[in-house]
Amino acid sequence: MSKWLSRFLSSPTNDAPLPDQAATALRRWAEQAPADTGRAHFETRYVVVNTEATGLDLEKDRLLAVAALAVDGGLLAPHDSYYGTLASHPASTLAELLGVAGKAPLIVFNAAFNRTLLEHAFDEHLGIESETLWIDLYFLLPALFPERNERPARLATWMERFGIETFQRHHALGDAWAIAQLFLAAQARASEQGAHTPRALADIERTHRQYRSRL
Repeated sequence: MSKWLSRFLSSPTNDAPLPDQAATALRRWAEQAPADTGRAHFETRYVVVNTEATGLDLEKDRLLAVAALAVDGGLLAPHDSYYGTLASHPASTLAELLGVAGKAPLIVFNAAFNRTLLEHAFDEHLGIESETLWIDLYFLLPALFPERNERPARLATWMERFGIETFQRHHALGDAWAIAQLFLAAQARASEQGAHTPRALADIERTHRQYRSRL
């Protein structure tokens, strides 16, 4: 066990000890090696992560719930998913989220909000900084599908463009389901263009984000 994890699990400053399930999930996450971002999509397990919050202001609004949904080998994996609220024990919920996500490349929509919110929560409640690769569909989608929408747009707009529905909008797992379907489309289009790996997707996303920042 790492020194950091050992200190965290035994620290008297925690509001409450982690339940066994959450502690096991956190250990499993900490012991995993980083994902190989040079492997092909069909060999890669990606994880869509999403949040629910009290609002959209990072300065004052707070995280309410988190969700994760795997896309493994080019297929949605509903059995490999997670949803939890932070109301009673935020550290436990976040540890379980990490246990499901592992060190897989993380797919997010609007990283400026969702990634920031999650990373702040990981730091506040678990004392960790995740070094996992993040890929933001907010910029990746317009880079790959300019004929459908050449600018970054809301999730609802992209769902309409692709005819995607979900079981519950504005719910962390419900929206994660929609984001995962959009990611499958992005993965297929990227492969057609010769971008076959997580690293290649991240490069496309970063290039388009930088391009938009200069406009």
